[in-house]
Amino acid sequence: MSIDTLIAEIDAEIARFQKARILLAGSQGRTTTAPAKKPAKRKLSAASRERIAAAQRKRWAATKGAVKAAAAKPEKKAAAPAEEPAKRKLSTAARKQIAAAQKKRWAAIKAKKANPAKKAPAKKAAATKKTTVKKPPAAKVKEAVPENATPASPEAVSS
Repeated sequence: MSIDTLIAEIDAEIARFQKARILLAGSQGRTTTAPAKKPAKRKLSAASRERIAAAQRKRWAATKGAVKAAAAKPEKKAAAPAEEPAKRKLSTAARKQIAAAQKKRWAAIKAKKANPAKKAPAKKAAATKKTTVKKPPAAKVKEAVPENATPASPEAVSS
């Protein structure tokens, strides 16, 4: 047997298996399709990316309230120490107002603790309400237990 005949027989068998596979797949409601190719990723040129970046910098500058538009290519500066924004301070009048209001709140809390007799009894009266628990009559309890019930004997347990 030569190599050419072997290859021809293998090809014939592969074709036969493919036909059988198609028939079997068709009976299950499936179709054999090649996987879909992903669309090619679009690439922007460097100039386009720079235009987009410049436009975005300009938008940010406008939102931050900057007067000048951002430069197309900002120059890189040496690592300059970042200036911290000035801290906001309360005026002395505002501090005095806040302190007076807080003192007033604490005075009201202390006054309530000194005179607890106003609303406390109403809450205690509602909390001290007693509830009675009804017990079932003794006759019904006896009926619940069967009269011929006997404790399990050791012989019954072992078998």
